[in-house]
Amino acid sequence: MKKYITNFYAILFVALIIPSISATSVDKNIKVLKLSTKVLKDKIKGGWAGQTIGVSFGSYTEFRYNGTYIQDNQIIPYQEGYVKRLMEEWPDLFDDIYMDLTFVEVMEKEGLDVPVDAFADAFATASYSLWHANQAARYNILNGIKAPESGHWLNNPHSDDIDYQIEADFAGLMTPGMPNTASQISDKVGHIMNYGDGWYGGVFMGAMYSMAFTSNDVSIVVNKALKTIPQNTLFYKCIADVIHWHKQFPRDWKQTWFEIQKKYAAENGCPEGIFTPFNIDAKVNSAYVVMGLLYGKRDFAKTLEIATRTGQDSDCNPSSAAGILGTILGYDKIPDYWKKGLKGSEDLDFKYTSMSLNKVYEISYKHALQIISSNGGKVNADEVAIALQKPKPVKYEQGFEGVHPILKTILNKNMGLTYDFDFEGTGFVLRGSNDKHDSKAADYSFKVKVYIDGRLHETAVLSSSFKTRRHELTWKYQLPEGKHHVKLEVTNPDSGYHIRLWDCIIYGNKPVNGLNAHTNK
Repeated sequence: MKKYITNFYAILFVALIIPSISATSVDKNIKVLKLSTKVLKDKIKGGWAGQTIGVSFGSYTEFRYNGTYIQDNQIIPYQEGYVKRLMEEWPDLFDDIYMDLTFVEVMEKEGLDVPVDAFADAFATASYSLWHANQAARYNILNGIKAPESGHWLNNPHSDDIDYQIEADFAGLMTPGMPNTASQISDKVGHIMNYGDGWYGGVFMGAMYSMAFTSNDVSIVVNKALKTIPQNTLFYKCIADVIHWHKQFPRDWKQTWFEIQKKYAAENGCPEGIFTPFNIDAKVNSAYVVMGLLYGKRDFAKTLEIATRTGQDSDCNPSSAAGILGTILGYDKIPDYWKKGLKGSEDLDFKYTSMSLNKVYEISYKHALQIISSNGGKVNADEVAIALQKPKPVKYEQGFEGVHPILKTILNKNMGLTYDFDFEGTGFVLRGSNDKHDSKAADYSFKVKVYIDGRLHETAVLSSSFKTRRHELTWKYQLPEGKHHVKLEVTNPDSGYHIRLWDCIIYGNKPVNGLNAHTNK
C-alpha cells in the first residue's frame, strides 16, 4: 500500500509543477512523459528564442571582462527591436545561432542519420569566419584531417575551448527527454572541433536542453544533465563544485565566481589564454552558465544578468542559460519585456543561412517528432508520448593531460625565410600569421617545413586568408622531456607576404610554482 501511495503523490507532484505535462508508468523513475504538441512546440520555440535573446543581451560585453565580472552599477542595454537591429548591423554576432543552423540545415536536407563528413564539410566550407577550435578544425578538414581527428587535442590546440558548447543547442532541442540521444548527436558533431572538456561542454548543454522538457526545476535539470559526464573528468568536477558552492553561498553568486576563478581559471589548453586573463575554456564558461541558472531561480532577467556579468564569453553564456530557461518556461512564458527585443526579427534569415527563427521553430519541432518516434515514443495529432531516458555518462576522454605551460616568449617580429629556436621541455606552440604587404592583394599560402630535432615534423600551409588561416603556425606536444631544436623553412617565398611571429609557448611535464621561482636565490 505504501508503494501505491508514494506513486500517487509522485504523479500529483508532476501534475502540480508541470500542469501541461502528464506522466505515465511513474515509479521512482518516470518511464513515459506525455506532452501536448502545443506545449512541445512552445518549449522548442522558447529554447531558440531564449538563446537569441541571450546572445543579443550580452553582445557588447563579450570578452571585454576577462578575469573580472561586470559591476552592479553598470547597466547592460536592451530594448524593443534589439535583435533585429543587431541582425542588420552586426550579423556576425550570431555565430551561436548560425553555427547551430548549419547543422540543422544539413539534417533537414540529408536526413537525421547523415554521416559526420556532411556536417564537417558544411561548416568547413561555409562563408562565415571562425575562431579557436572551429577554425583549427576547419583548417584540419580542408587539409585532409577528418573528424574526429580534426577535433583531437593533439591536432587542435583549442579542443578544450567553448566552440561546440555554444553550438549544441540544436541537439538538445530535438531530443526532448532523451539526453542519451542528444549525446549520440554530440558525439558525432562535437568531435569535429572539440575533445575532452570542450566536447563535454556541448554534451552537457545538449543534456540540459533535453532535460528542460521534463522538469520546471532548474536544479533538477542541471543535476540530471551532469550525469551524462564521467565523474572522473575535470569538467564534471568543475560543475559539481559550482553546484556545491551554490548551496554553500546561496545568496552570493560573486563568491562562487571567486571560487571558480581560484580553482579553475589557469589555462593549459587554448594558447591565447596561456598566462593571460582571457579564458575561453569550456568548463569555466559552462560554470558561468550554471551560475546563471541556479542563482537566477527561473527569473529570466536575473538568469541573463548573472550569466552575462560573470564575464569572459559573456554573450554565449547568457545565450545558453536563456535558451535552457526558455525551454523550461516555453515561449509563451518568456516575459514580454524580453520578447519585445525579438520584434521584427523572427522572419529574418540569419546571415549565412536560409533560416529565420520562425523557420527553425518549425523544422526543429519536426525533427523532435521524428526523434520521439524513432526512440520508442508515440506521436499523435495533439499529443506526444516520450520514452524518457535515464542520463548515462558518455565515454571518458581528457585532453592536455601532463601538459603544463612553463614559459611564454613574446616575439613580435617578422620571420624571414627561416626561423629556428631551442627550448627545454615537452612541447611548444608557435603563434603568428601570414600577412599581406598590400591589403588589396590576392591571398597566398606559404608552405613551411617544420623540423623538430632535425626530423621533418610537418609541412604547414599558412594562408593569408582569414577564412582558411591556420590558427597557430605550428605546435607539438608529448615530446620527451629535455632539450629540443625547432626550425621553420619557407619553401615557396613571395615578396608580397611575410610571416609575423607573435609568441612562443613552452610546455613541461609538470606545473611550476611561480611564487617559488626566486626563493633562496
